[in-house]
Amino acid sequence: MNIRELGEKAEQFFLEIIHERRHDLAGNAFKGILFLASRLYRRAVQTRIWMYDRRVIRFRAIGCLVVSIGNVTCGGTGKTPVVEVFARTLSKKGRKVAILSRGYRSKDRSFLDKIARKFSSRKNEVPPRVVSDGKNLLLNSVSAGDEPFMLASNLENVAVIVDKDRVKSGLYAIDEFGTDTLILDDGFQYLKLRPHINILLVDSTDPFSNHHVLPRGLLREPIKNIQRADYIFLTKSDGSPKLRHLKTFLQRQNHHAEIIECCHRPKYLEEVFDRKKRMDLAELNGKKVASISAIANPASFNGFLSELGGNIVLERHFADHHRYHQQEMIDFVNDAKKAGAEMIVTTEKDAVRMPRLDRRDLPVVFLRVEIDILSGRENFDECISRICFNLKPMPDLRDFRDENL
Repeated sequence: MNIRELGEKAEQFFLEIIHERRHDLAGNAFKGILFLASRLYRRAVQTRIWMYDRRVIRFRAIGCLVVSIGNVTCGGTGKTPVVEVFARTLSKKGRKVAILSRGYRSKDRSFLDKIARKFSSRKNEVPPRVVSDGKNLLLNSVSAGDEPFMLASNLENVAVIVDKDRVKSGLYAIDEFGTDTLILDDGFQYLKLRPHINILLVDSTDPFSNHHVLPRGLLREPIKNIQRADYIFLTKSDGSPKLRHLKTFLQRQNHHAEIIECCHRPKYLEEVFDRKKRMDLAELNGKKVASISAIANPASFNGFLSELGGNIVLERHFADHHRYHQQEMIDFVNDAKKAGAEMIVTTEKDAVRMPRLDRRDLPVVFLRVEIDILSGRENFDECISRICFNLKPMPDLRDFRDENL
C-alpha cells in the first residue's frame, strides 16, 4: 500500500467520525481529540485573518482584475462548473482570462529536486506549471491535477496555471499571456492576493456539514467569515421555498452580499475514452447502469442518474480525488457485467483520472454537468458586468510589484 492509498484510508476514517458513522471506542476517542484540534485550528485561522486585517501580514495587488471563487467547506459545492462559466463568460465579453489553481493532488516535483533547489541559488526561478496557454493543452491530469485539467480541456482562449503561490502564477500570466483578468480557483482562503470581488459557494443541500471546523468538521474557517463574500452562490438548489431559512441565515451573517441560486444541470453523456462521441441523456432511461465515482458528494451524482431513468445495479465510491489503477477498472468492468449493467457511468472529474482501457466490454461514459441560474438572473448579469466593465479598477501596480502592497 503506497502513501496515497494510506492517505485515502485515513481520510475515509476521519469522514466516518465527522459524519457520526463510528460509535466504537476508537471513534469516540478520536472524536474528542479532533474537537480539541479543531478549536486550535479555529484560533489559528482567525489569528491569520486578524493579521491580514491589521496589515501585520500584507496582501499583494498586482495590477490586474482578480476574481476569487471559493467556499468555506471542503469540497462538494460544485465549484468547478461555476469557475468554468465565469471564465467562459468573461472571455466572451473580451477579457483576457487566466485561471489560477493550486493543483490539489497534482504531481509535484520530486523530494530530491525540492531539496536541491532549496540549497541552490536558483531556487526562486521555478516557473508555475501551465496546463493550457489558451490554445494548447500542455499537461496531463497527473501533472496538472484533475480539476485544472478538466477546466483546460473545456475552455478555449483561457489560460490555466497551477502553482501554490498564486501571486507568482498571476504575475506569470500577466507577463507571458497578457492576462487582464485572473480567476482564483478555490481562492476564498487565499488572502495573500487581494481580490476585487469574492464569490462564495454554499451547497444548499448541506451548507456547513456539522458546523465544526477542521478536523472535527469540514469547515475551513468559521461560518461568520462568509461576511468577506461579495456574492453568495447557493449551489445544487432546486428552487424550493424551503431555502428561505438558509437565505435568511446567510443574510444575517452577511448583509451586503447578493444571493444567487443555481443548480448543476446534466447536459449530455460522453465517452470517457473517445471525447468525440456524445449521447443524449435519454440513453440512460431504462438502462441498467454501474456507477463509479471518487468525489466529495456521490449521492448528488447518483441522484442525477436515477432522475434520468437509470437503474443503478452497481455502485462504487472511492475517496475524493482518487486516481484509478488499471486493475481497479478491469475489476469494476467485470463486476458491472456480472451485475447485468448495460453501461458504466462516472463523473467528468473521474473521467480524467481513469487509465485507458483497450478492451471495453461495456460503454464507459461520463455525465456532463453545467451550471444554470435559477433565480437572481439579474444579479448574475450584474455581477459579470461589474467584473468586466463597471468595477472601479485598482491602480496599476505592476511597476511596484516587488513591494508588499
